[in-house]
Amino acid sequence: MGRWMAVAMAGVALLAGPTAPTSAQEEAMGPARTAAQAWLALLDAYEFDESWRTAGKVLKGAVSQKEFATTLSSTLGPFGAVSSRNPKSSEFTRTLPSAPDGEYVILEFDTAFEKKAGAVETVVLSKEPDGLWRVSGYYIR
Repeated sequence: MGRWMAVAMAGVALLAGPTAPTSAQEEAMGPARTAAQAWLALLDAYEFDESWRTAGKVLKGAVSQKEFATTLSSTLGPFGAVSSRNPKSSEFTRTLPSAPDGEYVILEFDTAFEKKAGAVETVVLSKEPDGLWRVSGYYIR
């Protein structure tokens, strides 16, 4: 099942240019990774409604809760349970195409499911006005 699933980036492409990490950027990675792992745990438990509720404003503004849950259920459901998830790459950026300037972290994971061995998950997080990192986009290929 080699399909792409793009959920809610409202036109935000992952083509941001690389930026040299600063200590502030490196410090952002820890909280962003923690937020991503908690959010991915919701997906792993098929808690799609809760994953939408805990997502950031960009994701919520781009897709309804029902549409989000339906899309994830039909995309991830056939793959079965996650067998492994390993960090592949991480990037901090202040700009993304078609998105307001801010603080973003793009995380990629090599993920194996029961019925799909080689997937790459991309989780895009943005730092919200309350200072918390929340998921703004999720892609699987």
